[in-house]
Amino acid sequence: MCNAYEQQVTEAQYREAIRAAELQAAASDSAMEFPPASEVRIGDFGPVLRAAGNGVELILMRFGWPAPRPKAPPVFNFRSDGRHFENSRRCVIVLSGFFEFTGTKSPKTKHRFRLKDSPVMGIAGLWSEDDEGGLSFTMLTTAPGPDIAPIHDRQVCVLRPDQWADWLFLEKPEAELLVPLPEGTLIVETVRP
Repeated sequence: MCNAYEQQVTEAQYREAIRAAELQAAASDSAMEFPPASEVRIGDFGPVLRAAGNGVELILMRFGWPAPRPKAPPVFNFRSDGRHFENSRRCVIVLSGFFEFTGTKSPKTKHRFRLKDSPVMGIAGLWSEDDEGGLSFTMLTTAPGPDIAPIHDRQVCVLRPDQWADWLFLEKPEAELLVPLPEGTLIVETVRP
């Protein structure tokens, strides 16, 4: 499942996405930097949008919830199927594209997925805070849409900028938001054969 993504979103693209989502950014967002990253992997930090009062704030969080038990891996993907998240800490992971891998031998074939009509996308996620105040997130997954199905049997729950408020404040039912993408929504590229 998705264990890596790219963050090539500029501050200007983020601001435009916030306007498209009709969200009120927190004053602290003005100081937020968007460090570009060709690959954000489990354990790395990435920009995450979460509700803050009636608006939103963008903060850096670690990719992957801490392991639930000793010697277990971090929780980086979480199935959304049949679940409800009204009492959860919802977030949107802000990114430009995500990766899936195929093959059994290393190095595996790497595939990049980007939205066809936007340089910015979000992935529906959940965030948590540990006992020391560290913040982390996990990505929600669903069944694959036709663009992803030939490569993987699951897909992350992609949100267009105009859906970010819907997820953060549950302005629409989860069943309308956490769904496979229609065919032709994503640009699919093999970046490493």
